[in-house]
Amino acid sequence: MKTSLKLNNGSEMPMVGYGMWQSDTPEELESALNTALAVGYRHFDTAWGYRNEDVFGRVLKKWFAEGKVKREELFIVTKLPPTGNHPDRIELYLLDSLKALQLDYVDLYLIHNPATIKTQPDGFTPVRDANGRIVVDTSATLEQSWWKLEEQVTLGRCKAIGLSNFSPEQVIRICKCAKSIKPANHQVELNASYPRKELRKVCAANGVTVTAFAPLGSPGRKIYKGYTATGADSIVPIPPLLTDPVVTRIAGKHGKTPAQVLLRFLGQLDIITLAKSVNADRIKSNFALTGWELDSQDMADLDGLDLKVEGGTWGFDWKNALGGIEDHPEFQLAG
Repeated sequence: MKTSLKLNNGSEMPMVGYGMWQSDTPEELESALNTALAVGYRHFDTAWGYRNEDVFGRVLKKWFAEGKVKREELFIVTKLPPTGNHPDRIELYLLDSLKALQLDYVDLYLIHNPATIKTQPDGFTPVRDANGRIVVDTSATLEQSWWKLEEQVTLGRCKAIGLSNFSPEQVIRICKCAKSIKPANHQVELNASYPRKELRKVCAANGVTVTAFAPLGSPGRKIYKGYTATGADSIVPIPPLLTDPVVTRIAGKHGKTPAQVLLRFLGQLDIITLAKSVNADRIKSNFALTGWELDSQDMADLDGLDLKVEGGTWGFDWKNALGGIEDHPEFQLAG
């Protein structure tokens, strides 16, 4: 397993990152970030929509001031939300993120979702209809947004740019339309039960690295999703990966935790992982993925956990948080 992957801009992206989605309180996240930095994490993933960039910014400022870490030693990722996914608003959102993070640049800036939400004149407040549903914005194309992102790299505000939650077809479109800078990374829900094999093939063919969020099956979330990839309402149970018999057997064989097995599985496939925890012991163990490896039989057994599209849950999260976003023609449930 590699310790980092080289992106198309030449920079190295650490294989194991600390994710900041769904932290309950600023105090809890601050403590977890201090633990992660002390353990050795150097890849950190946040987003404008997580509403915690300012917490990370305060932690970073302290670590920089005390000389514990240098900016160039870190790989920091943040994301453009659907309200900002428009060429007229991209700069507004990136500058807002940089201000919160107290940084001059981020190492990777991702389009968080291919859909776009209409905003009030302030550029931030979503427009809602009489029923409270989000109103989508189709006044610009994904291609136009990508071209504006390329400008931000030229301006030095981000070192690399990429995608999140895009379909294979959308990845191909962006790679083809890029004027001079292609996507460096694609972040998607991905784990042993939802390995996204077709999407990974497309990314590999276009030189796009892949980052997995929810690599442990997202045990912090409810185990039900609201609808399938076809868009039909349903309640589909998602088997918890951390207690799957195959995973626990392999963990016992190597004297590792189930989480370490699931993270190492993806790492050996050259997939970057984001494990989110606020528990100090789990933060440490999730980072301890070197010095051991899964053998070919382990890898084959874990590959057998593939549930195809039914292993995914992320479309439910977007629909719950931003009801109406699924009306956008670019919105994707799975890929």
